[in-house]
Amino acid sequence: MAAWQTADEQNLTIMTPDSPEAVRDVVAAAIADEAPLAVEGTGSKRGLGRPMYASRAVSLAAMSGVTLYEPEELVLSAKAGTPIADIERLLDGNGQRLEFEPMDYGPLHGLAPGQGTLGGVVACNLSGPRRIKHGAARDHVLGVQAVSGRAEIFKSGGRVVKNVTGYDLAKGLAGSYGTLAILTEITVKVMPKTETETTLLLRGLLDDAAAGAMAAAMGSSAEVSGAAHLPHLVATRVLGGALGSDAATALRLEGFGPSVEARAAYLGQALTRVAPLERLEAGQSRAFWRDVRDAVPFADGTDKPVWRLSVTPTRGHEIVMALRMQAAIDAFYDWQGGLIWLRMEVGEPEADLVRTAVAHFGGGHATLVRASDAARAAIPVFQPQAGPLAALTGRLKDQFDPKGVLNPGRLG
Repeated sequence: MAAWQTADEQNLTIMTPDSPEAVRDVVAAAIADEAPLAVEGTGSKRGLGRPMYASRAVSLAAMSGVTLYEPEELVLSAKAGTPIADIERLLDGNGQRLEFEPMDYGPLHGLAPGQGTLGGVVACNLSGPRRIKHGAARDHVLGVQAVSGRAEIFKSGGRVVKNVTGYDLAKGLAGSYGTLAILTEITVKVMPKTETETTLLLRGLLDDAAAGAMAAAMGSSAEVSGAAHLPHLVATRVLGGALGSDAATALRLEGFGPSVEARAAYLGQALTRVAPLERLEAGQSRAFWRDVRDAVPFADGTDKPVWRLSVTPTRGHEIVMALRMQAAIDAFYDWQGGLIWLRMEVGEPEADLVRTAVAHFGGGHATLVRASDAARAAIPVFQPQAGPLAALTGRLKDQFDPKGVLNPGRLG
């Protein structure tokens, strides 16, 4: 049997296997003992999903390191416990990046930034502002190695961009939050960094006008790779307050220097009639989008409930306005208004209110991404699934984890 270390933390036995075989043994023992098993990397996303009540946890922190990197082939493989920060430094040194711009949930949950792992990012299907142009994390996964809830090691996909064998299974594990299998190694495609970037800022727009401006920009030939709106006062909470309090509607342009400048001039000329225009260049632009990506305006050290709403972009501002009429909330927008970060100011999640508003204005998904343990235990954290989809989810769980030992109840 492969070795692992154990520790006892608040009566939770944490096992840190160092190989796929050791992970398999941990799962096999959990099955034999009928003991629920909490799955994590470094624990930076413990606040996501319903609270886990388990006597054992498996941490992938000891399974770290890049196992394959071929810059010319745009492919990287790494063990699941590899910190995303390490991967991004390696890629940056070779003029490349993760195109899906993975979010770091640590600051929103009161933790230091940079603790997330590749396995956690893929298991939660985390993506940032660039998703509107380049897709989610699952769209960049080429292959995985994992251990199922049956204590079986399996592989899916490959290590080259053109290999599509088993591709759907590799993608399907993305967003499963460790409830189907424990990822042990992941292969992703990477992309060259852009030469430069700039962000155009329209100042002082109300939410409805900002939605129109973002839609016009995204529909233009300017190739916008980020579109966000920070209402009045929310803008003070990014870039260390450098933007001031006026609302800021941000449009990011990336690429070769002359191309970016030409597109910025074209888009700027069209938008100067809409609102006063400012620009963020290079490093300041990148810092701004990191703050938007990581929901820094709501990384306030509290457990005030924070919702992540995925909605129709043109209806996002209507949802926020309807909620403002009924509750004390704060909000800002990403993905051209299709992603709403919503903070409840009084302290109650108001799940029925939020989900009713989302359903009324075109539908979508409302996920409670921060709240107290008591609140997360009392209400559905994830958007309730319709009957057929819930049945399919149940069948997948039965196939991959028939004994229900992996993160039981986390998605409930």
